[in-house]
Amino acid sequence: MLRVPVSERRMDILEWLRDPAAHFPPQRHGDLVEDGVTPAALATKLGVSRAVARTHLDLLTGVGLLRAKRIRRRTFYRRDEYRIAEVSRFFEKGW
Repeated sequence: MLRVPVSERRMDILEWLRDPAAHFPPQRHGDLVEDGVTPAALATKLGVSRAVARTHLDLLTGVGLLRAKRIRRRTFYRRDEYRIAEVSRFFEKGW
């Protein structure tokens, strides 16, 4: 996890996904809170291509801060609150 470069955009993604209903419009498939957000919705919010948004999401998923869920042909991403709390406690202890 410490090898993944910290990015302002990735921090924004984590913050937006804390309360997705406040930051993203309703989706046709999948609940924003229960299922998460699609790369397309995130790309629109960031003002980047879907491929760039997907790269950010894949990195955050790879380190365990996001969970991916497939519904139909789409992948939805949401925060893994348990893992985020675990990492926070790790850094609070001063490792």
